Amino acid sequence: MQSCNWKSLIMKIKFEKICYHYLQNLPYQKEILKDISLEISRGEFVALIGPTGSGKTTLLQHFTGLLKPTSGKIYIDDRDIWQKAYPLAALRKKIGLVFQFPESQLFEGSVFDDVAFGPRALKLKHGEVEQRVEQALRLVGLNVDIIAARSPHDLSEGEKRRVAIAGVLAMAPDMLILDEPTAGLDPTGKKLVINMLEKLNREGVTILFVSHNMDLVLQLAQRVLVLSEGTIIFDGTRDSILSNQDLLTEVHLEFPRISSVARSLYRQKIIADWKIYTISQLKSAIRSGRV
Repeated sequence: MQSCNWKSLIMKIKFEKICYHYLQNLPYQKEILKDISLEISRGEFVALIGPTGSGKTTLLQHFTGLLKPTSGKIYIDDRDIWQKAYPLAALRKKIGLVFQFPESQLFEGSVFDDVAFGPRALKLKHGEVEQRVEQALRLVGLNVDIIAARSPHDLSEGEKRRVAIAGVLAMAPDMLILDEPTAGLDPTGKKLVINMLEKLNREGVTILFVSHNMDLVLQLAQRVLVLSEGTIIFDGTRDSILSNQDLLTEVHLEFPRISSVARSLYRQKIIADWKIYTISQLKSAIRSGRV
């Protein structure tokens, strides 16, 4: 899917010393994000990991302006998104956000109308709306002829998640942000979503996702951010995170199973390299033997 044409593609997002307080200026005020500074450039594939309650979902909601930082600046291509002249509504068409719980994004009477909601808001012609809906549903492995007329609330949890993703894809965003994208999916659904994300990223879509599944993180992400108690404590490559098992233990995340097996085989000199991220890579390494 090609990105929507609003002036230009998003090339860089920059957070500068972002802090966010929940219930600011009230007795139960709590600091959720602390001094967050980061940059994400077009085409990156980034995973955000960390323990439950570390502020990951809150951070995601700052990318589209759903939450306004208590202090700090957010820039899209060097423009402060909280300046009065900035078109936040247009930004939300360019950055698609899929929440952890899909029911929060499904509100129309049929799957077709739910997925078509965004394209219709763009005032696209009926034919193009239909094309986008069919393409988006196909990308997440759903047959439009079978599912289009069904109520979203009659779907399984896995189907709801895929319909929610399709609704965002139908907007043809420049950047896709997902909170636990494969949660609740069966193996077939997971594979479809993984293939879809890889395809979109190859086409230039920037992807940021949250997951507690470290095997998924290492399979997909080129870069990993670790958030702990509202602060980014690590920003590096997946190779770097593999070399830092103590950090994963610190934030209560399991070391990837595939990588654990690969390390064991490497120590036994059965394979030549322990930096392995997928089952297919592991099988290939075992077949090849030590080089």
